[in-house]
Amino acid sequence: MNLSDRQRRFLFAGLVVVLAVIGVYLTVAAPDGDGEKETGGRSAAAVPSATGPASPPPGISSAVDPNSFDIYRLLPFSQREFATAADVAQRFVAAHGTYRYDEGPQTYAQRLSGLVTDDLLTELVRGESSPGQLEERRRRQEVAECTATLDRVRDIEDNSIIFLVTGKQQVTRGGQKSENSRQWAVTVARDGGAMRVYAVAPADEGQAGDTG
Repeated sequence: MNLSDRQRRFLFAGLVVVLAVIGVYLTVAAPDGDGEKETGGRSAAAVPSATGPASPPPGISSAVDPNSFDIYRLLPFSQREFATAADVAQRFVAAHGTYRYDEGPQTYAQRLSGLVTDDLLTELVRGESSPGQLEERRRRQEVAECTATLDRVRDIEDNSIIFLVTGKQQVTRGGQKSENSRQWAVTVARDGGAMRVYAVAPADEGQAGDTG
């Protein structure tokens, strides 16, 4: 069938209108459950919200001066937040490695309170409450005092910083003294309005970083 140019234009316009109507119909008639299938059935409340900085770092548009370079303008943490996170990581390792045979898990929990997230505190106290470990410490009258050294920053994410921290223990067992040293990867993250330890692992095992 031969169509004039005018007829072909009308036919094309009609097809566009029909396709548009079909698209609107499919959008309105789609089942409510399709969204859950695409997200694995998780509700919006189950998706963790980002707790990073409210605004991105200011950046640097001027020429860089090595004598006055402000690295914090390129980082998702202010100088105060960074210093607070470093202090928390250092104090945590020292507290985590300090214990006495005649103290209970609650004393250990009190030392870490405010330094770690609630979930991590529960996990660490559970580990320190092992009956076998407690009994062994009592039997050997074991006492450990730990100091901590900040070694370096392993990684920085939008909501967390991983520090490598070495804990040095002075351990007394049955009157005999010894020294232990171990490096830890400590992830410090924003937790509400504070900086707290979110995860910890031996440095040679690696450590996942971001939380948000």
